[in-house]
Amino acid sequence: MLQPPRILCKLITTLLICAQPALLSADNIDRNYPSDPPAEAAQPNNWPSELKVTGNRLTDTDGNEVWLQGVAIPGLEIIPAGHGVVNSAIIAIEEWNANVVRIAIKDSYWYGQGKGQTDGGLAYRATIDAAVNAVANRGAYIVLDNHRFRAVKPEHLPFWQELATLYKNHPAVLFDIINEPHEISWEVWRNGGFVADNTDEYNQAGFLDETTMQANRGFESPGMQALVDAVRITGAKNIIIAGGLDWAYDLSGILNGYALEDAEGNGIMYSTHIYNWKTDWQKSFLDAAEHYPIFIGEVGADVKKMDFLPHEIQENPYTWVPDMLGIIQKHRLNWTGWSFHTWATPVMLSNWQYEPTPFWGDFAKRALAGEQFECERLR
Repeated sequence: MLQPPRILCKLITTLLICAQPALLSADNIDRNYPSDPPAEAAQPNNWPSELKVTGNRLTDTDGNEVWLQGVAIPGLEIIPAGHGVVNSAIIAIEEWNANVVRIAIKDSYWYGQGKGQTDGGLAYRATIDAAVNAVANRGAYIVLDNHRFRAVKPEHLPFWQELATLYKNHPAVLFDIINEPHEISWEVWRNGGFVADNTDEYNQAGFLDETTMQANRGFESPGMQALVDAVRITGAKNIIIAGGLDWAYDLSGILNGYALEDAEGNGIMYSTHIYNWKTDWQKSFLDAAEHYPIFIGEVGADVKKMDFLPHEIQENPYTWVPDMLGIIQKHRLNWTGWSFHTWATPVMLSNWQYEPTPFWGDFAKRALAGEQFECERLR
């Protein structure tokens, strides 16, 4: 496909920056969530190939590299009914060319402990299973993300053992074992230990509700390695995804003695979450990418500023997004854009007709369709 000259690309980008739309407000966010279609039966003949880690890449059973590119879909970690997650997964694959979707889930909802759940989690588990079948039947991959924070907790081990037993060696399913570790040492991250009370202003002023923040203080963590081992005891070889520190951004410790061991499985892929206020890309994830497969489980930028961070450090998405996509493409980093949603910022969707936002969703959709971007400046 013919590409416009670089000078024209720069002109268009400049015009877009000057013509940014008004910020989304609570009054104009589309909350008319889609309904999920009827659950599909499993169609194993259509499922993708099993993946394994080979060096710093993912490969299929024939040894061919598989580059995962797609979207992250919230909803099932917010309320047990979700926000039409299965429908969104199908749209992402069929209309946005995604070959992977990352579905945020919550272990307490799995057991029916959420508000309004009266069936012990039966309907919730059925929705997740419907998402797995819908994605796998279309030849794509699904990442199940336990959308928890701070550090691995003891109750995460039996949860993942149950989930791993259910989806043991399913070729389409990858396990993202904890969403965003933060405010702990690399020693506690890997090997476990006491997770102290946290009074950090960044955490306190952030997006976590008070109940979640209270629950993330003062407990003994078994650590990431114990959680990996718990999954492998079930016989599940599915690729495990492990997010780094600093809200799953920093992977530097992986190169300094804290890499996980996985003798029994198909390997570990390390996850980084990158937003438009994060800096030091080289040390934080690019160095690790030379040695291990990297999964950018969340990435994006929004014209709406996050109030828990200084506004001046949040870069304009029209300059940041093309550079970020350029780095992803240059290094063939696996990625899922956050978020395939209308209000879980940074938003890729303008509405539930799945029209992309101009500042993030449009760029991502074009990248998923094969358009190439160049990074002009590392952060």
